[in-house]
Amino acid sequence: MENPFLLAGDFMFKGEYSHTLDAKGRLIIPSKFRELLGDEFVVAKGLDGCLFVYPSEEWQAIEERFRSAPQGAKDVRKFMRTFFAGAVDCEVDKQGRILLPEKLRIHAGLDKDVILAGVFNHIEIWSEERWEEGTSYDDMDEMAERMAELGISI
Repeated sequence: MENPFLLAGDFMFKGEYSHTLDAKGRLIIPSKFRELLGDEFVVAKGLDGCLFVYPSEEWQAIEERFRSAPQGAKDVRKFMRTFFAGAVDCEVDKQGRILLPEKLRIHAGLDKDVILAGVFNHIEIWSEERWEEGTSYDDMDEMAERMAELGISI
């Protein structure tokens, strides 16, 4: 099965923004991201302990890819159950904020200080602590070599 997260949309999210989650679980979405996300989008449990944010068009493409996934494969069912059951539709309020449900905040370890990172076709929402732990660039040369093995170069 091809990777459902690598899509061919016209979206290109980039940049890193620091924001604070308020006591009610609301988070400001940077204006550059809001422009690309549109009025409605989807937030889901991401990989590596973060949340993924997809524009509606990208989310629909993911749904389509999973329609053809082999439902008899236990790992596929388990992944789909976790990924889709945890997803929520979001809208930005007049102050540019979204409300993140408690279950998603727990999944990503979100408490107060948050990083929003543009990652190609989606946004990742990280706790600042996890972001700093996971973005050590000590192994950038090794990662670049691995990317070259996959046919990707910068």
